[in-house]
Amino acid sequence: MEVPDKTITIEAFADTIIPGEKRWPDDRAIAGAATGAGAVAAGALALLELPAGGLAEAIDSLAVTLNEHADDYAHETGLSLDASVPSFVALPFDHRTALVRILTDPGHPEKQMWVSLALFCNMAFDSAAHMSTPTAFATGHPGLLTIGYSQPNADGIYRFPEFSYGRQLADHHPQTTVTGSPA
Repeated sequence: MEVPDKTITIEAFADTIIPGEKRWPDDRAIAGAATGAGAVAAGALALLELPAGGLAEAIDSLAVTLNEHADDYAHETGLSLDASVPSFVALPFDHRTALVRILTDPGHPEKQMWVSLALFCNMAFDSAAHMSTPTAFATGHPGLLTIGYSQPNADGIYRFPEFSYGRQLADHHPQTTVTGSPA
């Protein structure tokens, strides 16, 4: 399966943030460091490519820069990389995480860029921010299912019979309607 360098590089970054199972035996982007679906299966690339997120236009340059950092890291650590895939993808998983740790360190000059990329990977998994919640449930979104996000009742309305903190934190506003909306 032919995958553009940008795609496989960004998928490898997303998989480093929230690892998952390989999609096929020779999958190079996903290292297979965890069981179940990770950020890639949850739609990290789809979220990053949405213009509204603000990173879509930067993905190409992020991939190039990430691979340059991987080249530098490999040189500094004495790693030999497989030239048939982008440099970040060629890094073993533990070295991918080490490099991401360096790039997101508070003292790194590009920290804001890499932390932003990591946050989008988390958002794709934790909230399916690139699709509506009903669509996410209809398609079996792995992140929402993994974190135990409550599904709506049969009528499509979200109701929570038990308080998440084990107790009621506030009284309902007196003008709240039966559907939970303020009047």
